[in-house]
Amino acid sequence: MKNNTQRNFFTDFFKTFSDINFGFSFKNLSYLPRWVILLIDVFIVLLSGVITYFLFQGLKLNYIPKEHLTIGSILYLFVNIFFFWIYRTYSGIIRHSSYIDALKLFFSQFSTFVVLLLFNFVVLLLDKPKLYLTTGAFINAVLSFSFLFVFRMIVKQTFDLLFRDVNSEKKMSAIIYGSDANASAVASALKAESPGRFKLVGFIDKNNQNSTKRILDLPIFLIKKSIPVLMRSKKVVALIIADKSLTKEERLTIVDECIEYGFKVYTLPVVSDWDDEKEISKNIKNFEIQDLLERKPIVLNTDSISSKLKGKSILVTGAAGSIGSEIVRQVLHFNPKKIILLDQAETPLHSLSLEILRLGLSVEVVNVIADVRDYAILERLFITYQPDVVYHAAAYKHVPMMEENPSQAIFTNVLGTKNVADLSNKYHVERFVMISTDKAVNPSSIMGASKRIAEMYIQSKHFKHLKNNSARYTKFITTRFGNVLGSNGSVVPLFTKQIQEGGPITITHPEIIRYFMTIPEACQLVLEACSMGNGGEIYIFDMGKPVKIIDLAKKMIRLAGYQPDKEIKIKIVGLRPGEKLYEELLNDSAQNLTTHHEKITIAVEVCDDFEIVSQQVEELISISYGGNSDMIAAKMKNIVPEYKSMNSVFQTLDIEVKDSYVYTK
Repeated sequence: MKNNTQRNFFTDFFKTFSDINFGFSFKNLSYLPRWVILLIDVFIVLLSGVITYFLFQGLKLNYIPKEHLTIGSILYLFVNIFFFWIYRTYSGIIRHSSYIDALKLFFSQFSTFVVLLLFNFVVLLLDKPKLYLTTGAFINAVLSFSFLFVFRMIVKQTFDLLFRDVNSEKKMSAIIYGSDANASAVASALKAESPGRFKLVGFIDKNNQNSTKRILDLPIFLIKKSIPVLMRSKKVVALIIADKSLTKEERLTIVDECIEYGFKVYTLPVVSDWDDEKEISKNIKNFEIQDLLERKPIVLNTDSISSKLKGKSILVTGAAGSIGSEIVRQVLHFNPKKIILLDQAETPLHSLSLEILRLGLSVEVVNVIADVRDYAILERLFITYQPDVVYHAAAYKHVPMMEENPSQAIFTNVLGTKNVADLSNKYHVERFVMISTDKAVNPSSIMGASKRIAEMYIQSKHFKHLKNNSARYTKFITTRFGNVLGSNGSVVPLFTKQIQEGGPITITHPEIIRYFMTIPEACQLVLEACSMGNGGEIYIFDMGKPVKIIDLAKKMIRLAGYQPDKEIKIKIVGLRPGEKLYEELLNDSAQNLTTHHEKITIAVEVCDDFEIVSQQVEELISISYGGNSDMIAAKMKNIVPEYKSMNSVFQTLDIEVKDSYVYTK
């Protein structure tokens, strides 16, 4: 109790004293100008020299002969200052001093000692008495190093004691998973962090060894039962995963165990990726749902992609959307000559343009506010900017919204795709890449069926030109993947918002399952498919294992620090119009071919002649202008026989649909 009272007294006194304005705050001692630190170091070596001098005077010995005292002292100071400058001993932040700073001080004083001995040798060659007593020079070097080192340790410990421990109760108690150099570096960074977020209790060794050893004076714990049991016994609330040797499966098992019992989990990249400890502490972040779904990094054929994009003019439709904007970011890495950003949303397009501008790249950026439905405006764009490659990401994608507005789905997803594809071929675009969806496979909704019709149109268009041996034609390529984490309208941002609002999280069905991949991963594969495609292919991406949405919701609730169905409720609201329980990536009648990339396969599906598909598309568009939703849906079912509506008003149309039905309705 007495010690705590004394500490509080000295803390208050120290803070009061530090608030006095001396040109700088004493509290910010670590940020003193370098010249001030240099002056302090010079004073310290001068003090050690004086002590050494009088020590040897007491022993009736002359450290520096009296006749050389002035020149010897000046030389002594000059040499010390020179090596302070050489080793930059004054450039470090004092309260963050480390063994590197100790080594700099050691080499500085050792170098000074060697130089003084060399001066002695030169003086002896001139038949004059030595400038310095050799033993005295050695003792002086030891004293100087000790004083300089102790000064830094005193400052470091003072800040640790008076400014960190005062707020220690606010820190989160944590254990670091790992006991290698990576874990040690993380611990050092967290100890140096100001203000500190974590109160480190110890380390966990993956191999359950080294329990008798300590790292940074912290113990290494053994896992006798499970990690949550250990954390509860040590009264910690957070686990920081710093072991880079963990496999994905091991990492996910640890996270699942911890969040199941309400413990927080933090993760970070490998420490070797950073230059200093500050960067380490900045990159420690909450374990997020994206980390739980993390897959192996994608290896791209950058040479092939670069040959298709470098120095080219690239058009991205739907450029301001979540997928389109990421395609833009990744295309910029391959040094195109020009990139044309087309979108009808003004504000998001402006934001993307500013983001690119801040990168300071030499690429020309053209912003076009336009709708892919407008053929005339699109044609002026193709004539003016002459794109070489087109990424077509513009689309309506919200399933329930398109069930209510089928004509709009046709105008954007079908007519819009037709316009861009026709103009791409007319103006000799090299490659046209359409972004499709797994909802186009055995579609159960207007949106899915509209995307399937768009796939059929561009695929049949390619095979028409291939069959006719056209002299110059566009390579039409389709990429098909499932749900993208974090994209506009996906469940992750929706669940995040619902959790922040205190719940409930709404799920349409307890058994609903979806495939997921991250936005960067999806767009990387789009670029890879574009580079490998010869035209006419429908590329399917490896989406990993399907995820049960209710399990995803529970994990997100736990990661946020809450208990599912207790603190945050989960509410089942029923399937939405057009929604199905399971998404597929391949049609029942389709074949699947492998490619040279392990994450990309090709769906081989039956494709009608272009004349047939084109006529059906024209009829569908014509019907859509009439605005009769039943007629639109019926015609779509005629074009796509596998389209069976689910939980929709259009289920009544799921009978054998004949052309006569469409025209006589």
